[in-house]
Amino acid sequence: MPTRYRIRAAFHMKNRFLPLFFLIFAVSCAPTVANRGSMLDQDVFEQIKPGITTREEVASKLGSPTSVSTFDEKIWYYIGRETQQYSFLDPDVIKQQAIEIDFDDTGIVTSVKNLDVTQAADASPVGRETPTFGQKKTFLRELLGDLSHPRPSMGNAGSSGP
Repeated sequence: MPTRYRIRAAFHMKNRFLPLFFLIFAVSCAPTVANRGSMLDQDVFEQIKPGITTREEVASKLGSPTSVSTFDEKIWYYIGRETQQYSFLDPDVIKQQAIEIDFDDTGIVTSVKNLDVTQAADASPVGRETPTFGQKKTFLRELLGDLSHPRPSMGNAGSSGP
């Protein structure tokens, strides 16, 4: 086979996989969008009227709250976040929402507040460990630990001692 035919055949073999390469590249560049919590639509949010809407109506229209206030069970929070992430990079926040709904003693809505999520404090966990006292056991010590403290024999359970 002449050289020019071999080169042309090799070029066609490489080009045969080119569309597959572009497809894999395009799919890997598509972002992953994740919704966490309750992202409420504005029209559903506007249906909650202070002085008119009851707790049961709020639960049926918006679902169960994301959180209930720790100190006052009459305050419900609907918190949501939408993020977008490209492959292995950190996710970017697209939009966030936090809504506070207050109820009176009879279960009627008294106020609906759209909270400013830019004022939220970052509560990242600390990477330190709590110090403990005592010995640090190695794998070998854990494995052989029972040899230094043998268990009582079960064969002499019925006999009386000396």
